[in-house]
Amino acid sequence: MIRVVSTHTLTALHTARTEAEQQQHRAAESAHRAEAALAELRCEAARLEGELSALRAQSLLDTEDRQALRTLLRVTRKQTAALSERVFVLFHRGAFHSVHPSQESAEVAAEAEGAPRSGWTAHTPGAALPPASEVAWRVQALPLGGIARRMPETAAP
Repeated sequence: MIRVVSTHTLTALHTARTEAEQQQHRAAESAHRAEAALAELRCEAARLEGELSALRAQSLLDTEDRQALRTLLRVTRKQTAALSERVFVLFHRGAFHSVHPSQESAEVAAEAEGAPRSGWTAHTPGAALPPASEVAWRVQALPLGGIARRMPETAAP
């Protein structure tokens, strides 16, 4: 079977074929660009997942840090409250000398009056105190306005 095709039809077929080849080439280029973009997006997604993992870990550390800071703040507040509930009284040979906000400031005051810089010791709660006349300088913690929660502490050089 032989078919006769006119020049006009043959030109139209060649033109259609050329357009189809160009469209196929453009489609292949578009597919290649899409694959490259997909690969780039996968890399970006992997990077973002890594960042997310790091941020989650940092968030957990921040939560732990905040909890530790809360605990420290609570302990500090308790210690501050305990310190403000008492004063430290300095005695010289059993006679009242001065009142101080801390053990250290009482010891410094005694040292300024001639007490030795070393040799301060804490009195064991419940143990008998030596007679006041035998101790040149003594620091004793006393409660402020009420009953003490624990035994008063004393120190003597």
